[in-house]
Amino acid sequence: QVQLVESGGGLVQAGGSLRLFCAASGRTFSSYAVGWFRQAPGEEREFVAAVNWSGATTYYADSVKGRFTISRDNTKNTVYLQMNSLKPEDTAVYYCAADLRGVPTTIGAHYYWGQGTQVTVSS
Repeated sequence: QVQLVESGGGLVQAGGSLRLFCAASGRTFSSYAVGWFRQAPGEEREFVAAVNWSGATTYYADSVKGRFTISRDNTKNTVYLQMNSLKPEDTAVYYCAADLRGVPTTIGAHYYWGQGTQVTVSS
């Protein structure tokens, strides 16, 4: 089992940058693939980016490709989401999710989820 805690969210102007952190507890975290998802008010939760267990393979939604970078440090039990060139439409609560069965690029009921961190991008 793994517990996830997101941090790093905040208020930023359009064009700015933020770095999100997904810190995990549990000795087997390096076995999990991890994804970032986001949910804006009144919208469904959507996939943003994901990384496999080793960090060697990454996946991105088209809307963030070229602007966001996902990475992980298994020695620190942490996954990062570097967000550059932020836009007002990136405003949402960002969640990380861990999955043992595969790389989480769609919503899965069996994932371990964090509580989320708010990102607000002003125009």
